Amino acid sequence: MRDFDTWLAQFRDSISSYDYYIDFDKVVANAERYRAELHLLNSLIGRQDVELEFKALLTRYPSIISVVPILIAVREHEIYAVDNETGGLYRFDRIRHSADEYCLFMRKTGLFDLMSRHIVNNLYDYVLGVETGLDSNGRKNRGGHLMEDLVESYLQKARLEYYKEMYASEVRYRWGIDLSSLTNTGRTEKRFDFVVHTSTCVYAIETNFYGSSGSKLNETARSYKMLAIEARDIAGFKFVWFTDGAGWRSARQNLRETFEVLPTLYNIKELEGGIAATLFV
Repeated sequence: MRDFDTWLAQFRDSISSYDYYIDFDKVVANAERYRAELHLLNSLIGRQDVELEFKALLTRYPSIISVVPILIAVREHEIYAVDNETGGLYRFDRIRHSADEYCLFMRKTGLFDLMSRHIVNNLYDYVLGVETGLDSNGRKNRGGHLMEDLVESYLQKARLEYYKEMYASEVRYRWGIDLSSLTNTGRTEKRFDFVVHTSTCVYAIETNFYGSSGSKLNETARSYKMLAIEARDIAGFKFVWFTDGAGWRSARQNLRETFEVLPTLYNIKELEGGIAATLFV
């Protein structure tokens, strides 16, 4: 029998990969979309008459207005900005306001200062930096997929027949296994991260990694405990959970309760030890 405390002690602080921090391919691709307009706006850098030159540039090249939002690190083309004197909804998908209104926005957001005072030398390079900062916000989404990617790599190594992001209804359709007890008699639709199919069984897999503590961990452990109990009586079906992360140390009691009722609960060390090659039979 596995000892819970020994098992939990194997949990890791992080599984961050090299590409977790910044997706530079995406950063460059995003900046490239604005290259032409940014080079046009570069003509305003260091100019004291920046507002007059902006108006002239806008008349000749109206498309430059579309890059204004990214200069203040906003992806949307509708921006709401007000103060005690002026403001409202500004649109930048195409020319929708007067040149004076756009100048007001550029002046009050500090963009004209950025250009006229030569705070930056090149707006394309500046936008690369903006995109890098915005992409760092995507770490949470990338982190959510790290454990999935790790588990999938071991499923592939074991040469298993598996399906990604499969719904309970699809399991029933493909293999005739009724999972209504897991889906509130069909009133909710449960989606599993992976489903492995063998000649004798269908395995539904959930994966997650929690590097920090939070209320979600207790909720997850309780939910999967109920799932484990309800799955026991379904013929030809097993529920498997791969989890890890130092965050579980603060929610150890709820995880322990799930560990005690779910024998197919594994961590990364067990994945590395080859559990994927022996579990799915």
